[in-house]
Amino acid sequence: MTIPAAHSDVVETTLVSARPLALAGTLAPLGRGPCDPCHRTTADGALWRTSLMPTGAVTYRLIQAGATSVSCRAWGPGAAEFETTLAGLLGELDDTADFAPEHPKVAEAHRRFPGLRIPRTGRVFEALVPAILEQRVHTVAARASWRRLVTHYGAPAPGPAPAGMRVPPPAEVWRRIPSWEFHRAGVDPRRSRAIVTAAAVANRLEETAAMPAPDAAARLLVVPGIGEWTAAEVAQRALGDADALSVGDFHLSAIVGWSLLGRPLDDAEMVEYLESVRPHRHRVVRLLQVSGQAVKPKFGPRTPITDHRGR
Repeated sequence: MTIPAAHSDVVETTLVSARPLALAGTLAPLGRGPCDPCHRTTADGALWRTSLMPTGAVTYRLIQAGATSVSCRAWGPGAAEFETTLAGLLGELDDTADFAPEHPKVAEAHRRFPGLRIPRTGRVFEALVPAILEQRVHTVAARASWRRLVTHYGAPAPGPAPAGMRVPPPAEVWRRIPSWEFHRAGVDPRRSRAIVTAAAVANRLEETAAMPAPDAAARLLVVPGIGEWTAAEVAQRALGDADALSVGDFHLSAIVGWSLLGRPLDDAEMVEYLESVRPHRHRVVRLLQVSGQAVKPKFGPRTPITDHRGR
């Protein structure tokens, strides 16, 4: 349940859950690195985020108030609307009642981290752009591109946000970013075209938040430049899909294989192996990550970071 206390310039809410709630672990996948202008953790342990709601921009500050509660303060024209989505964001809609993993590592992680949940932001396009930026490039480079573009084209965060925080640009702004600005941000033409194309149908993509998971994926996959991996990355964050498996990820199948079987798997083998844990395949991956059991031996040099700005 939520306990709201609205003021003229801030909306204050405390969400009290009937089960454990781990704020940091639950929302960790929403951040795009330590310098993400839309996601910041401060020295006092507060998690600050920004979003662009249909009613306007919002900055919100989340604090772990107890083992089953999170306190929230939100500023901006979208604050009241955001408050209605807080339960989904914090995983109150995430159902683990039928999750009974048999693998000892997964079962132990589920026991040790009962507050880990799959968040649901409901903001599809906001999750889609950084996912496209991360297609087939090094994560460090993708996050630098996201930081540069959002800092330049996003609006200042409302309220007393930490310095440098910005609100993600709306679809119409992404659609108008010149090709040379994408180039300067290290984004190749294939990814920039995918972002601009998706921005043109952003309203239709936002409708997927109210669709069953298969229908939502089908609509996302219609857009040129969005494949199975990208659709899954969006579903994990915007739609709260605990089963959305990032098939096609450069490392994931090997990590799942080494972590749970002691040997590498390819994508097809990973999908087959995780069939028994549907509809919780993404949850299994998150449990391996937060428990420190996601392992992959290093057999060679790290993948080089490609700089597209000189091409």
